Amino acid sequence: MTEPEEIVWQGRFITAKRRGKWEYVSRSRGIRAAVILAIHEESVILVEQFRVPLGKRCIELPAGLIGDHDDDGGDTPEKAGARELEEETGFRPTRIEHLGEFYSSPGMVTESFHLLRAHDLTRVSDGGGVEGEDITVHIVPLVDLNAFLNAKRDDGCATDVKLLLLLGGGMLG
Repeated sequence: MTEPEEIVWQGRFITAKRRGKWEYVSRSRGIRAAVILAIHEESVILVEQFRVPLGKRCIELPAGLIGDHDDDGGDTPEKAGARELEEETGFRPTRIEHLGEFYSSPGMVTESFHLLRAHDLTRVSDGGGVEGEDITVHIVPLVDLNAFLNAKRDDGCATDVKLLLLLGGGMLG
């Protein structure tokens, strides 16, 4: 597409853009996201928090922004992932493995996320996020994940699409 990109509106975290007839959104200031897959003793660590755009609570993998607290540009996906995992869930990883960069909704959003796998976890706090986040931590046995998510959906919670990573095969049968 050769048409110029036009900024329609820009806030602190997002920018609405237009290129020809195509409208889309991107993160402001080049900020990216880190999503952490954390398996501990045959259980997955999930978070539940209210998401304003959805108007309800959502079950998700722990995640956070890369570079939103970093003025020198030295934040990496691995550093941000370890920091966010500990803030949100209270688990500290010994090692973070980068699994790749993915795009969540490429027809509408330029945002990508770095999928990280946290290894060798140690519980160092209760988690819950920083002030005002109100994050609930769930440690769900992998064998119970489908039933857990169904129960949460029945209670009105949304489910982040990234959980398909863990459900995929089980949803086909």
